[in-house]
Amino acid sequence: MQFLFRYANPHNFMRLSGAVLPFTAIGAALALIAGLYLSFSVPPDYQQGRTVTIFFIHVPAATMAMGTYIAIALCSLLSLVWRHPLSDTAARAAAPLGAMFTALGLITGALWGKPMWGTYWVWDARLTSFLLLLFIYFGYMALWSAIEDEAKAARAAAILALVGAVNIPIIKYSVDWWNTLHQGSTVTAFKMAAVYYPPFFTMLLAYSLLFATLWMIRIRTAIVERRARNLMQGAAA
Repeated sequence: MQFLFRYANPHNFMRLSGAVLPFTAIGAALALIAGLYLSFSVPPDYQQGRTVTIFFIHVPAATMAMGTYIAIALCSLLSLVWRHPLSDTAARAAAPLGAMFTALGLITGALWGKPMWGTYWVWDARLTSFLLLLFIYFGYMALWSAIEDEAKAARAAAILALVGAVNIPIIKYSVDWWNTLHQGSTVTAFKMAAVYYPPFFTMLLAYSLLFATLWMIRIRTAIVERRARNLMQGAAA
């Protein structure tokens, strides 16, 4: 907890993120190149054929969509309970990235579903709850924009984020709780061939580093914009 509050100061965060950012950016680029290469190099699956390649794009994206929302919920908790100075900024900065991963997961899932299920979409428990996640992201971002008072907007958005977090375990365990068309866990249940694990984890690493890079850039941009706004208001006064 002391570590989190140590870098709650915008100056400290800018200094730390400025040092880390080049490494995460380069790492994301290298991991993404390696992950895509490995994904297209694996042998076809005995049931799915070449469409198994979509797995390495779809599943990491879905994982990051839920992981990003968990990060937003944690930042919202820090804001409401401990009044962490940068938590609201971090949560708001993460939302568009989470929506991006969610949309990518839905699109690639639909492309994967057509050859596997014969349809792009079904109102399956996993698919429906994941679509709801995208709507929650949109609602969260819209709430920030709808309230002019930044403090009130931050509080309302934080409450919405914590309420919406209920959907995350529903997404995760929907395939276990209900009889769904979507298959159960493949990675954690070790139900796929060993040759498919390297490209999967490489893509997951690439997405994680990409998220970290873009998240830091968005937070840094928000800090700079706030400083510029304060300077303008001070000059006007």
